[in-house]
Amino acid sequence: MDSAGGTGRRPRNVAAARAVAAAVAIAALASACGGPAPSPPPSPPAAPSPPASAVPTAAPSPPGFVVLTDVDPRIRTDIRYATAHNFVGRPIAGYPEPLCLLTRQAAEALRRVQDAALVRGRSLKVYDCYRPRRAADDFVTWARQPGEQQMKAEFYPRVAKSKLFDEGYIGAPTAHSRGSTVDLTLVDVPTPTQAPYAPGQPLVSCTAPREQRFGDNSVDMGTGFDCFDPLAHTDSPRVTGAARDNRRLLRQLMTDGGFVNYDREWWHYRYRDEPWPDTYFDVPVARSSAGPAAG
Repeated sequence: MDSAGGTGRRPRNVAAARAVAAAVAIAALASACGGPAPSPPPSPPAAPSPPASAVPTAAPSPPGFVVLTDVDPRIRTDIRYATAHNFVGRPIAGYPEPLCLLTRQAAEALRRVQDAALVRGRSLKVYDCYRPRRAADDFVTWARQPGEQQMKAEFYPRVAKSKLFDEGYIGAPTAHSRGSTVDLTLVDVPTPTQAPYAPGQPLVSCTAPREQRFGDNSVDMGTGFDCFDPLAHTDSPRVTGAARDNRRLLRQLMTDGGFVNYDREWWHYRYRDEPWPDTYFDVPVARSSAGPAAG
């Protein structure tokens, strides 16, 4: 065994020596020719991260939405994301029609809230209801374009655009994509006429007094809709008088109707018993995405 072991080691030592000598010779030749040592191949580029609103899994469509005005034609609508009068300054992806789509449960709950509001001499008016995931993605894309700030003077005059996500004014994914969240206000009955928005008209801060800002026929809520400012927080101590009372009335009506407020936006309410609490849809805001109104 010793003899076999001895004769087994020697050839390996010779081979190792020859390998070292060959490596030295190659290195010397490369140095003499001035050629650099070969570089390792570059790493492949990282795959881009998916938009935040693309992460949740959507359920099969159609999800059973209804058009709110089919359920209750008494409720006013002013669907801002189908127009140029919003914080982006153009119609948002996924809004081919200015409709309020909601799950049937949320729409029927709003009908009951409308009954209670009319007793108080007020009506509901909705600004946004179901919001497709593609719309949330559109907001994310817009937020990454620092030069796109043509509506800043009205909608976020005192907050840097770069802070809108961090401070909770814009989010993706959004509860709106689940179909049971609504942005709304109160209007008087009878409801005053609202002047149309003209793209390019001078902008006024959403935090300005009611008589100075855009002529929304809403009752005074202390700020305009989609006002990205601490003054829009539902319980902002700086909001007093009639505006404070109007916010409290809206919250009382909506809470009694089964909705929960988002405390940074006086206009934002989610139906507590929403049927799709973990599902985010992407069908467009169009009548073709809705089913019949009757239950």
